[in-house]
Amino acid sequence: MDNASITDVWDRVVGSQPDPEQWLVLVTGLVALLAVAPHGVWRISRNAVTIAHEGGHGLIALVTGRRLDGIRLHSDTSGLTVSRGKPHGIGMVLTAAAGYTAPPLLGLGGAWLLAANHITALLWGATALLVAMLVMIRNAYGVLTVLLAGGAFLLVSWLTDPEVQAAFAYVVVWFLLLGGVRPVFELQGKRRQGMRRGVFRPGGMAQGAPDSDADQLARLTHLPAAAWLFLFHAVALCSLIGGGRWLLGL
Repeated sequence: MDNASITDVWDRVVGSQPDPEQWLVLVTGLVALLAVAPHGVWRISRNAVTIAHEGGHGLIALVTGRRLDGIRLHSDTSGLTVSRGKPHGIGMVLTAAAGYTAPPLLGLGGAWLLAANHITALLWGATALLVAMLVMIRNAYGVLTVLLAGGAFLLVSWLTDPEVQAAFAYVVVWFLLLGGVRPVFELQGKRRQGMRRGVFRPGGMAQGAPDSDADQLARLTHLPAAAWLFLFHAVALCSLIGGGRWLLGL
């Protein structure tokens, strides 16, 4: 690839694209809502949120100086990120807190890029993050899901018209914003079920979700898991409100 071609690609990535029509923004939001709200669809689409969730754990583990051993994604939409380092301290706390906050914050960042008309930059940036994550995946199902997600971003960003790219980007960002809210309510529901049954593990952990991020953070910080659930809710809902306003141009 000569210098002129590299310059053209770079200009394409960092350049701005036209604003989509308002009806497209609304329709893509509805499509994302239909991917999050119905339980049957959510059982499949939640895989994408799991990718963002575990990717958040992995990224913050690396940023805080921990050693990332690998990430596993499972067909039941659960996941596991394994890192090495001190079993306590700020690095471990930030790593544990990154999972539920990653999808809505990624959605918020994506909404900011779309509001600035950087549609192609968003698509290519997401592709780069998925490629980087692929290196750390340690099971076949995880490799398959990340490859499919990365391939979708790459094909749309490289082969489709600007209108299709805009529609795809807006659906993805709406989905991250909306899909970042539901898992926190699901976690809260599991913990509430454990409390209603009156069954607890040592340390006040509800049996419905004894190894959840909130309970791990409770053990690390000696703050109640409810406080961390409140933080997850606050981040998800504030990101949805702020990101939604950016997407709608309000």
